[in-house]
Amino acid sequence: MVAPPRALPPSRAVDPVIRPLTEADLAPVVELSLRAWTPVFASIERRLAGSGVFELQHPDWRADQRAAVESACRDTDVLVAEVDGVVGGFVATTRREDDLGEIHMIALDPDHRRHGLGRALTQAALERLRAQGLATAMVETGGDPGHEPARRLYEDAGFTALPIVRYFTTL
Repeated sequence: MVAPPRALPPSRAVDPVIRPLTEADLAPVVELSLRAWTPVFASIERRLAGSGVFELQHPDWRADQRAAVESACRDTDVLVAEVDGVVGGFVATTRREDDLGEIHMIALDPDHRRHGLGRALTQAALERLRAQGLATAMVETGGDPGHEPARRLYEDAGFTALPIVRYFTTL
């Protein structure tokens, strides 16, 4: 039996406005995502230290992530969480060909973490996918320490982890 989502109160709850992305949100979304993913990429780099894999896969992770976020903002359904007129996070969802909803990307500005924005964005994303008639949603994240807050968020939202292991080596 699957346990129901835990109802853990955030440390400093705020009441965000969840709304669709606008063109004016693009630059703030890109910038907050780079701040959000700095510890993630640092964690991955430490894990792969000395192997050469990180340097080959991510010669300029910031440029790659900028392009990935811009692409997500163009090609997926994106919602932002706004607090006091400032974009504090975003979530991008998509409907996969196999009729599976996917949280494609989510990021919170580090200054807006632990305020309930991640939970609000995740719930809004799941509601949008449910409104499309989808019965199942998925999200992927890393198993490294930098992704630990994301794993906690998804587990709190009721997701069940099905681990996949990817191995890398230089050739």
